Order: sequence, then C-alpha cells, then structure tokens
Amino acid sequence: MTYAIAQDIALLVRFAQENAMLGEGDDIVATNALLDLLQVAEPYDGELPAERADSPVGILERILDYAAGKGILPDNTTGYRDLFDARIMGLLMPRQSEVAREFWRTSQETSIEAATDRFYKMSIDSNYIRMERIKKNGYWLAATEYGDLEITINLSKPEKDPREIAAERSLPQSKYPKCLLCVENIGYAGRLNHPARQNHRIIPLTLQEKQWYFQYSPYVYYNEHCIILSAEHVPMRVSRSTFVRLLDFIGQFGHYFIGSNADLPIVGGSILNHDHFQGGRHVFPMEKAPVEQAYESAQFPGVRIGRVKWPMSVVRISASAKEELVELADQLLNRWRGYSDVAAGIYAESMKEGAAVPHNTITPIARRNAAGEYELDLVLRNNRTSEEHPMGIFHPHANLHHIKKENIGLIEVMGLAVLPGRLQKELQEIASILTGESGADGEWNKDEHPLYSHAQWIGELTAQYGSSVSVVEAEEIMKREVGLKFASVLSDAGVYKRSEEGAAAYDRFMEHMDFKRV
Repeated sequence: MTYAIAQDIALLVRFAQENAMLGEGDDIVATNALLDLLQVAEPYDGELPAERADSPVGILERILDYAAGKGILPDNTTGYRDLFDARIMGLLMPRQSEVAREFWRTSQETSIEAATDRFYKMSIDSNYIRMERIKKNGYWLAATEYGDLEITINLSKPEKDPREIAAERSLPQSKYPKCLLCVENIGYAGRLNHPARQNHRIIPLTLQEKQWYFQYSPYVYYNEHCIILSAEHVPMRVSRSTFVRLLDFIGQFGHYFIGSNADLPIVGGSILNHDHFQGGRHVFPMEKAPVEQAYESAQFPGVRIGRVKWPMSVVRISASAKEELVELADQLLNRWRGYSDVAAGIYAESMKEGAAVPHNTITPIARRNAAGEYELDLVLRNNRTSEEHPMGIFHPHANLHHIKKENIGLIEVMGLAVLPGRLQKELQEIASILTGESGADGEWNKDEHPLYSHAQWIGELTAQYGSSVSVVEAEEIMKREVGLKFASVLSDAGVYKRSEEGAAAYDRFMEHMDFKRV
C-alpha cells in the first residue's frame, strides 16, 4: 500500500509541474510536504507511467481512499474528503504573490485574454473549480419568444452526509472568514460548514482607485464565471460608484461582461453582506435580445437608449464615452428609486414601524457591444410583497415554485436558469408519465406523492400531449416546457408586463426620464 501511495504522490507532483503550478525545485518541497501529510516514509523511486492525466481528480480519489483507510480522514464522507483534497492541492500551489505577479506580467507582455486563460486553467487544474462535478450539471437551450433561454440543473453541489450534519451541530461558532467572499478565504483550511480554500488564489486589481480582487467562482455556471469582490467586507450597494466600477472593469477586461446583483432583499443575490460583482466570458440570451423601441435624450445626445425585447424590464444604453453612460445611469437609478406608478403597481417605498422602506433598485450589467461601445443593461426591480404574493409581487409566483422559488438574481435575469438538482429525477419521472410507462394510477395527484408539487403541471401536460409519446419526444417536451416555465418566471419578475398596458407604463417612466420615443 505504501508503494502505491508513493507512486500517486509522484504522479500528482508531476501533474502540478507539467501544468505550471510548481517551478524548478518546488517538486522536492511539494513531495516532502505530501509525504508528511500522508504519513509516508519515502518517495517513489521507480519509473512513472508515460500516460498523462488531464485532471488530478483520479489521482486524488485514490489518495483520499488511502487516507480514509489509514484513519487520516476523520470520516470518509464527501465533506471531509473535500476538505482534505483542498489541503493536498494547496501544497502544490504557487504563492498568492507569485500568481498575482504572473497574471499582470502576462497581461502586459501578451494580453489580458492570455492572462485570464492561464489563471482559469490553474483554477481548474488545482481542483478549486471542481470541473468533474460541474460536468454533471444538466444543460440545454429552450426556444421561447425571447430567443433561446439557457437551462441548467445544478448537480455539482453534493448533498451533505447525515454524519456531517450531526458533526456541524457541535462545531463552535466562527466569525472567520466573515463570509465566503472575503479575501481571508485564500489558503483557509475550511471546516464542515465552510469550504476549504488552500487551493484558491485571487488577483488584485484597482477599480475607481480602490482595491478590489478578481477570482473565479468555484461553481462556474457559465464559461469563465468570475467574481470581482471588494477588499472590504461592506454590504452591496448599487450607486453611481457601481457604474464607474463596472465600466472601469470593462476597460481593463474588454473580453468579459460584468454585472451586479440588486442591493435589496428578494430581488438581490444570495450574498448581500459583501459588495461584489459577477462576470465572465459568455454571451447570455439577454445580450442577444434586440432593442424593440428606441428613445432619445436631449441631455445625452451621444447615448443610444432602448427598451429590450425581454420578459423583464430592461433599459439598454450604449455610448463611446464612459462618462456619459455613468451620468445617465446614475440619473436613471436615482429617479427610479423615487418613482411610483400606482396604475402599474409600483411604489417606491412603504412605511413599516414608522420608517420608510425602499422598494426600487436596479440590476446593472456592463459589456462592450459589437460596435465596440460601452453598453449598460439596466434592469428595473421592485421588491414589494403582498398577502397574495408574500415572497414578492415581482418574484416567481406560487404556481411556478415547483420549478423555481429562489430569488431571481443576476444570472437568471440574463436568461440562464439555475434550477435545483431535485428536478433531474422529477423531470424524468414526469417524462415517464407522458410515455405511459408510469402514472396511469394517478398517484402523482395525491399530496403524499413525491411529484405532487407538479400535479397541476402534469395534468396540463397530459391533457396537451397525452400519455403515449416516445421516450425521445417526452424528453424534448420536458426541456421545452421547462424553458417556457422559466420565461414565465422572468415575466413574473418584470415590473412592466409584456402587454399594451405594460408598454404604456414603461413609456411613462421613460417620459419621467425626459426620454422621447424615436
């Protein structure tokens, strides 16, 4: 057994060397550190197989099995294995300062694209981005009246083992790091309720003359999914500075888009306590959506303004000069924050316990468009609730919660549905009802049945398609119908609906902005 583990240690070190994680002489240090960690007396002294691995995962899995068998792992669960493999890969990583220095050297001497390519590859090679798990996610395109929407079923986050859940209860409360985004996560050993980050590195950059950091998301819901985070642990706040920083980033990373979640509950993202943006190298469906109505502004003659054909309410502005875009976006944000339209159900604020509670905000996205201009998509948001819609009036309504009930954040706003892993099995079971393989007894319509949350939908699907379609057809039906459900989710989240009344209400806000239809 010792001989086999020594060989795997050598294979892992070779992988790190060949993928530029270890420099000259670093292999000796890394080998000794791994021998110590895994309680192995001597390194492998034989000839290694000629075949090279594309990923460290296979080697890591064998090493983790060895560690579990030797009692080095506290328990052989996914959580403990994840903590330990990050520790292993951390011993093969270059120092934080070396990664940052190499990134900016590559950017200056070659290109920013080459720098991000190299950094992204390292984030995968180090297993910080667990690409082997991410590949398991379901993904497809669904045709709608707004173009092809992207659908993904998130299968990359493993469910916690009951033993881990029990162990978490006994863990002491920790305030370090303050959140999952804080810079102090670099090299952090982790714990059962906080991921290990020994194999994590970030890139310092300056936005609006302040320190920010660039990193990749470990979950990469799309190509080169990155996070740009403030050096300070301060709450999300959409403001004039947001637009300056977004366009500043685009000026440095012209091949990426960047966007911010809204800064209010219900319409915001999952992390509101640390100011950050998300970006990447991906063209989302919303970016492809055309402008269906143009407007003009006497104050900003150099800015093109338009209403986007999209289920949510989007104002697209573009110009060659960043300064004009910032000024217009800031004006629109401030006027929207104070704007009410009773006929459209939009109230800027409400009173709670004698204090005004704001409701209006914006989800902004920045990019370079095909003409090389700076472009901002400003998505109008409102987080009011009601007795009928306690989770949000402009939030997926209850009839859609069987598909999506979580907040509609930046990624969904742009047309990529991130759906829960439970749906993979449930959609397969509904497809089997459409083929007649199951469901004839109608058990799915009873409240104790696992598919009961879909009962109304199943009834609609069987009424439309019957229960004798082919397996291939059933699969295509489910993909198409989930796409239509997601379009409805986005429509619910839109403050102005896709109707004559909605278009008229949108125009009223444009008039409030002193914009004229073209």
